[in-house]
Amino acid sequence: MDLSSYKGIIFDMDGTLVDSMPAHLEAWEKTCAIHEIPFDRDWFYHLGGMPSVKIANEINRSFRQNFDTERLANTKYKFYDDIPYKGEVIEPVYQILLDNKGTKKVAVGTGSRLFNAEPLLDQVGILPMLDALVTADDVDNHKPDPDTFLEAAKRIGVEPHECVVFEDTELGQRAAHAAGMDCYLVIDGKITMLTKAPR
Repeated sequence: MDLSSYKGIIFDMDGTLVDSMPAHLEAWEKTCAIHEIPFDRDWFYHLGGMPSVKIANEINRSFRQNFDTERLANTKYKFYDDIPYKGEVIEPVYQILLDNKGTKKVAVGTGSRLFNAEPLLDQVGILPMLDALVTADDVDNHKPDPDTFLEAAKRIGVEPHECVVFEDTELGQRAAHAAGMDCYLVIDGKITMLTKAPR
């Protein structure tokens, strides 16, 4: 993998840098069970990168419901917080971070909120290595909009077209491309081919 043409690397967190998606899915499954919402693991996974309150909006839209989205998201947060072990680093992606720390600017751009992201990144030892962390609390428009990645590029002082993104969902890939950034997809813990942003 040749990253020499990039000055900044932006990592998604859940499912890309840290194997925490199973914990999120478990929390959503429990939330769905108490609210009698059909739970489709693949459907929830493809919404990875979207904040929980936005996923709650998607639940209302897809299932023609009228849940209080804040309450639904807070229920999910509680179940997630109750899971003591949320996952380890995804080694191939973590190695990219280690190999480039100090020579390139590195950031995390996540759809998780700060109160979820900081403890998780601290627990796995990544937080001190980052030049910037952008969470759902830092932008108004979330993935697939480009704002998360554009804010990350701004904070590390690198032009968007000089950044490359690592993501695990098509939603995140769309956000990267919308930001003018190339993107590697991480599927089942493996880094796949690079997709180029439209120029």
